[in-house]
Amino acid sequence: MTGSPDEPAGTTNGFDRRSAMAVVGVATTGALLAGSAIALDGSPQRMADYTWMSAGQIRDSIVGGKVSAAEITDHFLRRIARLDPQLHAFRDVDADGARAQARALDAARADGTAPGPLFGVPVAIKEHIKVKGLKGVFADGHGLQQTGATVIGEEDAICVERLRAAGAVIVGTTVMPGMGIGVGMPDLTNHPRNPWNPARVPGSSSAGSAAAVASAMVPLALGSDGGGSTRLPSALCGVIGIHPTAGRVPDVDYNKQYFRLLTGSFGPIARDIHDVAITMKAIAGPDGRDMLSTHHGPPPEYLTAIERPVVDMRLGWTPDFGFAGQFFSDETPAIIALAHQAALRMSEVGARVESSDIRAESFWPHVTTTLAFYDLQDQPADAVRAALKVRQRNWALFDAELEKYDFLLSPTAAFTALTVEQWNQSWKSLSFAPRYTATTFMFNWLMLPAISVPIGFHHGMPVGLQIVGKPDSEPRMLQLARAFMERFPQPARPRVS
Repeated sequence: MTGSPDEPAGTTNGFDRRSAMAVVGVATTGALLAGSAIALDGSPQRMADYTWMSAGQIRDSIVGGKVSAAEITDHFLRRIARLDPQLHAFRDVDADGARAQARALDAARADGTAPGPLFGVPVAIKEHIKVKGLKGVFADGHGLQQTGATVIGEEDAICVERLRAAGAVIVGTTVMPGMGIGVGMPDLTNHPRNPWNPARVPGSSSAGSAAAVASAMVPLALGSDGGGSTRLPSALCGVIGIHPTAGRVPDVDYNKQYFRLLTGSFGPIARDIHDVAITMKAIAGPDGRDMLSTHHGPPPEYLTAIERPVVDMRLGWTPDFGFAGQFFSDETPAIIALAHQAALRMSEVGARVESSDIRAESFWPHVTTTLAFYDLQDQPADAVRAALKVRQRNWALFDAELEKYDFLLSPTAAFTALTVEQWNQSWKSLSFAPRYTATTFMFNWLMLPAISVPIGFHHGMPVGLQIVGKPDSEPRMLQLARAFMERFPQPARPRVS
């Protein structure tokens, strides 16, 4: 298949699949179809047509009576049962619960209930975002000292509440690999795999969500981004991932004391930019439980905004923001060349592209001091003062550059996906953290929104372009991303899909 490398598939998945495997089985495809809602009308091919549809198209098909929410849910649960033993993307799959949600939606629709914007769409949730009754991981600490334990969600996170209110069917939680093997993974055999090449990783943190979306096990998933954790796996898996403005998507963790300025964001991972807009509208907006979120007004009309034509947007291209080159590898120049080519193509959708001469100071190691300080860990006052002065200078620099340009463009990841063994070896030193997050962590530190969009392949593995803007610039950011992706689509499908 176009862009798919020819390398051996991954190994058997050892993660708990809850009732999914018991319900749908792990037998042959023919046996899976037998006795299913799909087989009853003799149209497995009809359901296969929904595999690569956007979340919005699936929702409209259900609302239009072409298919039921129960059929859609059953279809994607069967894809999870077939593909996840190779990809290890899911921590917990709630097949019984998902089917019950779908039946309830079909009944509500029959009774005349108005459908929400994600009505009947199967959605997966990164495991540290709590889902009532489903397994996840509670991670604590920083860096190589991070620890954690498996937990069962006692209640839904705010964004999960909002997804349910929008009509989404929550099918399960996705694995959040950490540094190397990471919290909650007993060995490398069970590490999440990249659907373009299952010998390779899908990245860290939101990796399970990115792999699940890229392989079309679900059309949509939630990730989180504390240093690039939504954007980087999305780039490595060839999908879209957004890091919204701090506080735009509310959250609160009742089990951990922390000041949520620099601990990241929640955002959708999708294959279609319209799905990102629909989901942002559903989950963004103030909530009194999250004090940071109440500094924002109601969410903008993301979907309406992205349909506007791109006219005279000013874009600044930079390969490294003036500092990230120190973290690059031998592979990076080829990735920069691809990203630069994509940036120049923005002129074909109505933007003006120039080279930015920004020269920022590195976020590393100052960001670790800042994170620990705001995470209520004792830090030497001199170290905190020095770190925050670097942040002050960088903030002023990017603020001025984003007055000159509407958005800055850069590579998202400075390398393509590593093999699982290379990945684990790399994380034996904390020095890999700034290498992994070289072009992304800055914007968590400065609380600026950014998005990664797929732009092509290097040696068969996906490459992403990052778009960075000022706070609350997401509507225009999505507008630019939509114009670019419609002009330069990426139709290739992963090997494991």
